[in-house]
Amino acid sequence: MDMNMGNKNPVGLRTLVGKRVTLFCVNYIYTGKLIEVNDTSVVLTDPAIVYETGPLRTKKWKDAQNFPKDWHVKRNFIESFGELK
Repeated sequence: MDMNMGNKNPVGLRTLVGKRVTLFCVNYIYTGKLIEVNDTSVVLTDPAIVYETGPLRTKKWKDAQNFPKDWHVKRNFIESFGELK
């Protein structure tokens, strides 16, 4: 997820550290501020699990439930990611 392949613009999860991201995973969608990326997991602060997205262009999720503390997500379950809401 962090390969550059000769592109001059860096890509991958590590480029998003410090930003609010959305992780589309195998079973769930997680969102929060990305604070750490390591070989096996990522850590979100101010995290939430999204049960219903609503329109993706709106500013808020239709149904997102906040976690009380930072949340770890295994990298091998992340299907896609980016800055979304």
